[in-house]
Amino acid sequence: SDIPVTVKSRIGVDDMESYEELVNFVTTVEQAGCDTFIIHARKAWLKGLSPKENRTVPPLNYDWVYQIKQDFPALTIGINGGINHLEDAISHLEKVDSVMLGRTIYHQPYLLADVDTQIYQQNTPRVSREQVLLDFIEYMKNQSDQGVPIRSMTRHILGLYHAQPNAKKFRQALSGKVVGLNHLYEWLDFIESEQEYRNG
Repeated sequence: SDIPVTVKSRIGVDDMESYEELVNFVTTVEQAGCDTFIIHARKAWLKGLSPKENRTVPPLNYDWVYQIKQDFPALTIGINGGINHLEDAISHLEKVDSVMLGRTIYHQPYLLADVDTQIYQQNTPRVSREQVLLDFIEYMKNQSDQGVPIRSMTRHILGLYHAQPNAKKFRQALSGKVVGLNHLYEWLDFIESEQEYRNG
């Protein structure tokens, strides 16, 4: 088949926890035609840990992922697990081909605003959170016309103002039983007034 296949895996599972077993796994899958692996640098405990616990309890072992890239230089190797800052991603990219930022981006989506400049060295103007919100409003208008509830979309941007002043206020504005576009416009008006106040 000409359909490209990628594999996302852990470095081990339950009692399978040696580097040799990881090598055997990668070798077997490579021989089947896969040339791209995204490896979460934790083993998975299917017996004894919940899915949530499996995301944090097993210790990280980035060195094994680095070693896989050295042992299989022709493969495209990505790394995943516990990577919460672009600075960390840049460090990993010195040893592997790609980095997966999973839940970090969901909870702190504005991290993506610096990816072009910090990762790809592109001179891309930084988009403000407010512009992101305005663009998202246009998207929500389109989706709402197709029957998608506003609240089912706004819940995915609760982290847009993560670690910013009034972040809690933003989350509260979008967490009521009834959420409409008017709440977003009210927030934008509030931010504008706050900026005017700070600027004197």
